[in-house]
Amino acid sequence: MRKINTQGLQIYTFQQNESDYISLTDIAKYKDPERTDYVIQNWMRNYSTIEFLGIWEQINNPHFNPIEFDGFKSKAGSNSFVLSPHKWINTTGAVGLISKAGRYGGGTFAHKDIAFEFATWISPEFKLYLIKEFQRLKIEENERLILGWDAKRALTKINYRIHTDSIKENIILPQKLSQKDATAIYANEADILNKALFGLTALEWKSKNKTKTGNMRDYSDVYQLICLANLETLNSEFIKIGLSQKERMLKLNEIAISQMKSLLANNTVKKLLK
Repeated sequence: MRKINTQGLQIYTFQQNESDYISLTDIAKYKDPERTDYVIQNWMRNYSTIEFLGIWEQINNPHFNPIEFDGFKSKAGSNSFVLSPHKWINTTGAVGLISKAGRYGGGTFAHKDIAFEFATWISPEFKLYLIKEFQRLKIEENERLILGWDAKRALTKINYRIHTDSIKENIILPQKLSQKDATAIYANEADILNKALFGLTALEWKSKNKTKTGNMRDYSDVYQLICLANLETLNSEFIKIGLSQKERMLKLNEIAISQMKSLLANNTVKKLLK
């Protein structure tokens, strides 16, 4: 149990099964400091409240009683309908609300999802704040994703330059080739990486995705782009030591499979990409 001071009120919270539960009793003091139980019961009389509580329980509580929930939902909103947290918990087996006895720290507690819903009913200002905050966080999340994808894409382009320089020095220079031939060799080398990682050449991908613009790398996720950057560096080294295209493609394919398995299973990498 811990206590939070906010705007002159003390709001108690505690943790159960690693989830924060917040005191609805303390939040209700914003509405009526003397009759917090009445405020909570008045909130629970609403059809929308019962529907929200029931949906939350169905998602998070495998032992929730849907039959009793349907009974409450059919009566909700009528003048004679009265429902207390204690009755809701005991009748439906709900876990989103908890009723605690005691003069200090007692009252009705709710999972933070439900507590926020209650707070928006109490205060339109708080509801507007939540909406604005959600929008701000989504904008920041999208910006992080765009920056992260662009950074990985830039890394791939840098490594691609290293890769093509290696081809030019070790494959093209020994023979005087036309620009057309040089371009064909670049495309061929790029397709070794495409085949090793994606299982398709650029032309094969394009034929299967005729409505899409760009190339397969433009539709790659960050894991694939990281792996591709590594493959480009390795391929340039394989070229320098004189491995044939066939040998390089087989090695790169084995490495791609291994690296993708490691990347997808690595929690540290997942946190860095968030």
